[in-house]
Amino acid sequence: MAAPIWVPDPSAVEGARISRFTEFIEAEHAVRLPSYSDLHRWSVENLGEFWQAVWDFFGVQSPTAPGPALTDALMPHVTWFPGAQLNYAEYLLRGRDPDAVALVDATEAGGETTMVTWGELSRQVAGLAKSLAGHGVGPGDRVAGYLPNCAEAVVAFLATASLGAVWACCGQDYAVPAAHARLGQLEPVALITSDGYRLNGAVRSKTDDAARLHSLLPSVRVAIAVDRVGSGVAGMMRWSDATAGEHRLAPRPVPFDHPLWVVFSSGTTGVPKGIVHGHGGVLLEQLKSSALHFDLGETDTFFWFTTPSWMVWNSLIGGLLVGARIVCYDGSATHPNAGALWDIVDRFGVTVFGTSPGYLLDCRKNASDLRSTRSLDALRCVGVTGATLPAATAEWVARELGPRVRIASTSGGTDVVTGFVGGAPTLPVYAEEISGPCLGVAVDAYDADGNSLTGQVGELVVTAPMPSMPLRFWNDPGDIRYRDAYFSMYPGVWRQGDWITRTHTGGVVMHGRSDSTLNRHGVRMGSSDIYDAVEVLPEVNEALVLGVEEPGGGYWMPLFVVPTQGVAFDERLRARITDAIRRNASPRHVPDEIIRAPGIPHTRTGKKLEIPLKRIMQGAPPESVVDPATVDAPELVDWYAGIAADRGKPPLAQPDTGLDRPAEHAEERP
Repeated sequence: MAAPIWVPDPSAVEGARISRFTEFIEAEHAVRLPSYSDLHRWSVENLGEFWQAVWDFFGVQSPTAPGPALTDALMPHVTWFPGAQLNYAEYLLRGRDPDAVALVDATEAGGETTMVTWGELSRQVAGLAKSLAGHGVGPGDRVAGYLPNCAEAVVAFLATASLGAVWACCGQDYAVPAAHARLGQLEPVALITSDGYRLNGAVRSKTDDAARLHSLLPSVRVAIAVDRVGSGVAGMMRWSDATAGEHRLAPRPVPFDHPLWVVFSSGTTGVPKGIVHGHGGVLLEQLKSSALHFDLGETDTFFWFTTPSWMVWNSLIGGLLVGARIVCYDGSATHPNAGALWDIVDRFGVTVFGTSPGYLLDCRKNASDLRSTRSLDALRCVGVTGATLPAATAEWVARELGPRVRIASTSGGTDVVTGFVGGAPTLPVYAEEISGPCLGVAVDAYDADGNSLTGQVGELVVTAPMPSMPLRFWNDPGDIRYRDAYFSMYPGVWRQGDWITRTHTGGVVMHGRSDSTLNRHGVRMGSSDIYDAVEVLPEVNEALVLGVEEPGGGYWMPLFVVPTQGVAFDERLRARITDAIRRNASPRHVPDEIIRAPGIPHTRTGKKLEIPLKRIMQGAPPESVVDPATVDAPELVDWYAGIAADRGKPPLAQPDTGLDRPAEHAEERP
């Protein structure tokens, strides 16, 4: 194995919150846990004791005496902390310095920046809670947000939670039909929206869209509009009026499993699933993730580039639980230049910065010098999620930022609003893998028969419950869809739908979605291995690979490539791509065809549309497999449908794969 790209500094390890937490457990349970792997093993073998330790270490309180942390570990339905009562908003706002800054509301370069103190945050939450309650909003009622990533979205969520009502939000990049497809399911009694947002140097007015969405939600009793761009929304209560005055904040204690929010699946292949999470499970999970894995505390500033439509926004709010200052950014990642996010990191002294592999890859391709005009002195961790981080990009970031800055790749899901695997301040970082499973998460890799695998590709499974697993899906009587989504393949074991390899050193390598797996001649391969090889090439902007099963046992594996602007798409480029795949993945990964594409369509949260496009290539009508409202560039779907319709024409030149292994040996993994 190559040398690590980052190793923990012994003095930093000594002061890390995870080290203090380990000492706490050792003292409470008379055990010795000298390494992260020892701590993780103890956390999953003693699940109830571990989550009780999280509760105690972070001072979670209940006005009623809770029962044992975990009463039954048989998934999907388990009971956590029976009898406990708490409130996410109460914990988040309790005991803060009213004059310290809790939240930075930032816009694109040259725009307005607002610093919101803890005192002002609490005042606005109390004022909005009073206004909502005055319109009859109470426990179990749904409050819908249609908002950009701004301070008001945080206030609206916390006010909703303080009442025991249920929050759900879509970013305003979603068109009205897509927002209604999600929020309309919930029959919300309140709508909180905005008159618009700024993107790429321009104002995007949402006045008409906000009014239209309101008209589509007949259950709404009160609609409140934030004035972000100066146009307002007629007929709605003004935000300033809804939050006015000085009021006592009195969050309502609710049961541990009382619904906190509903987040939504991508909805690319049908009606978006509403995933319900509870106050207690989210509170404990975010305390663990923020403090122990990202080492966040009261002296930190936390910034993750996201929108309210993506579960990373929910995780960003979790930084407030440990007293960190968070940055809510309303704008583009690349305006006015590719380094826009790094400028924010530098400007606000961000200590933990989160982004996507795609953004880091773009910075690398643009030959960005991250420190040429920035000090970045406060930065000590870069979190990465949303896709697999190519090793070459990880190595580049490590060289640019130096040995003080940890590169913390993580992988999780909206399903649990957290990570399954990730990093820790006590673990070294290797460019080619994620450091290890997260605390309290019993991650394994299974073959089709449910056998545990190490050193081989398998299904990512979780063999023991997590407190942030869904309470249920919305409108799912009998939990039929919920069980089918996660527990149909391995009864009693959560299957996430990702391919992983557990390494012998304890790390995890991600290979992409298992439901879009490439299965060539019986050999399963992950799409991310191809992307890692191809998308680092300066001539390639982005790529998409599909594995298409055909009638009669045929299999077609095309690679669609979007070349960098100004680059000739010719046989030399095809040969360079083929060589890169053969050298950096394997000969088996070389596609049947390399096709120039005008673009790659994604979900609104940035996932490539591998599965819908595969089904289109198999002959499915586009309208039956993908909702255009959920796609960032729906016109591209028509282009791929055209490729599917033209399959009868002579194929493009096929690269030499170098494969001559007979089919009878295909069961061997690459």
